[in-house]
Amino acid sequence: MGLIVAAVFLFLAIVVALGAIKIVPQGREYTVERFGRYTRTLKPGISFLTPFVEGVGRRVNMMEQVLDVPRQEVITKDNVTVQVDAIVFIQVMDAAAAAYRVDNLNFAIQQLAMTNLRTVVGSMELDEVLSQRDAINTRLLNVIDEATGPWGVKAARIEIKDLQPPPDITNAMARQMKAERERRAVITEADGEKSAAIARAEGAKQAAILEAEGRREAAFRDAEAREREAEAEAKATEMVSNAIAAGDVNAINYFVAQKYVEAFAELARSPQQKTVIVPAEMGALVGTVGGIGELVKAIGGDGPAPRPPPARGRGAVPATGA
Repeated sequence: MGLIVAAVFLFLAIVVALGAIKIVPQGREYTVERFGRYTRTLKPGISFLTPFVEGVGRRVNMMEQVLDVPRQEVITKDNVTVQVDAIVFIQVMDAAAAAYRVDNLNFAIQQLAMTNLRTVVGSMELDEVLSQRDAINTRLLNVIDEATGPWGVKAARIEIKDLQPPPDITNAMARQMKAERERRAVITEADGEKSAAIARAEGAKQAAILEAEGRREAAFRDAEAREREAEAEAKATEMVSNAIAAGDVNAINYFVAQKYVEAFAELARSPQQKTVIVPAEMGALVGTVGGIGELVKAIGGDGPAPRPPPARGRGAVPATGA
């Protein structure tokens, strides 16, 4: 009989000990209730409760959690129906508030995210919804974080997971994008042709300027050469005139012979002439050459100025010195 009583007392002692000692794992917090009323929160580690008076009320997850917002259809501002779903990252900051201020915390946050998602997307046009996801995420985060603050929950971030317009809108957007790409391609090609035309025009302009400068330089050089030639011709004419004034007839013969020879040279250089007929008196040409020789001797100072050669008839042979 004594053994049975001892066993009963031992069993009761173990039950009381197990009810009084609580070990809270890391990332969790337990609320303590005394006769059904919240008294305190147990942090991770070992804690002791009053047997038969205190008990664990709620076991709250204090780690960051991910809640999936179900897909739903939302009508945008321009009356386009799109399908949207999202994910919400939350973390409980106050275990007591999360346990006793809202019933079914995760379901409440999901419903809150769905309603605000419809509100935010419905206030924007389709193009804005597709291009401003960051703005939508920011607006949703501000609204949900403010609403869940009294529940002891911190909304870390919200992300639009998927956003699908209707198939006909998707096809229209594809055609619009293709048309826009083609327009940009045409504009780019036109700009390239314009740049090429401008470059060619600038090149032609520079070439024309350089060619004109070359012609001007060549004309200047030609004029300078003609000026020098004219000066030389004038000087030769002056010398011949002085010689004539001094009574030297050989100077005249030299001048005439020079022009005579130049005329025959030009006639012989003509590309259209195969046979050259000389309609001249060769005897006079020979006499002229002889006069040139006497002029050279006179210039050398070997003797007095020679007399001009006598006029000869056609075909006559010039006389030689004795």
